[in-house]
Amino acid sequence: MTRSKTLGVMLVLVGLATLIGNLRAADNELTQTEKQTGWILLFNGRSTKDWMTSEWQKCNRALDQGSINPDKCDTYMMTYERPWSNFVLALDFKISSQTNSGIFVRTSPLRALPGWDVGYNGIEIQILDSSTAGYYDTGAIYDLVKPTRNAMKPVGQWNHAEITCNNNLIDVVLNAEHVNHMDLDQWTRPYFRPDGSAHKFNIAFKYHARTGYIGLQKHGGNCWFKNIKLKPLD
Repeated sequence: MTRSKTLGVMLVLVGLATLIGNLRAADNELTQTEKQTGWILLFNGRSTKDWMTSEWQKCNRALDQGSINPDKCDTYMMTYERPWSNFVLALDFKISSQTNSGIFVRTSPLRALPGWDVGYNGIEIQILDSSTAGYYDTGAIYDLVKPTRNAMKPVGQWNHAEITCNNNLIDVVLNAEHVNHMDLDQWTRPYFRPDGSAHKFNIAFKYHARTGYIGLQKHGGNCWFKNIKLKPLD
């Protein structure tokens, strides 16, 4: 191969490496494209300084091998320090055997009301070590909307979730599959779904807060979260 051809091949390889680097960042970093399109990194893998318990306390023990593990803290969930309204939340998670966890959005207020836990103030996307696709399985909007299927990978493998909250609409994508959709405006009665079946929440979700905190639930077993990124839609 001539020197000029060798140089050309090298330039192509450098170009491909740059392209791949832009498409795929290292753990807990933003790609150049994400930076340019308005994504915000919520966790850098080295510190939980921007996170607190749902009791408004710091818990550095949640930092676990470049991830957030809420089970390390005595709390209902680890929450990001400020509330959000309309956004796309993207993250990776994996679980241990028999884990029950979840991702909360629009939790408001963050303090529990008398006689209830703070989870009643938010909307939960369920994470569970199960293989079915009911109201309490991974990808469900907990106790409200079943996922179309359980798209979670086996215990110990990383999953990628994207949750979009846009005014009255909530959508869940798990491992590149759109598994759930909820139109809050259709939920006009406490304790009942739009089809008349019962759920446990004492709120008509049409009137649920449209601004609130993001939370990573501690509810039994270990669940690790990393690559936590958010794109505001407002």
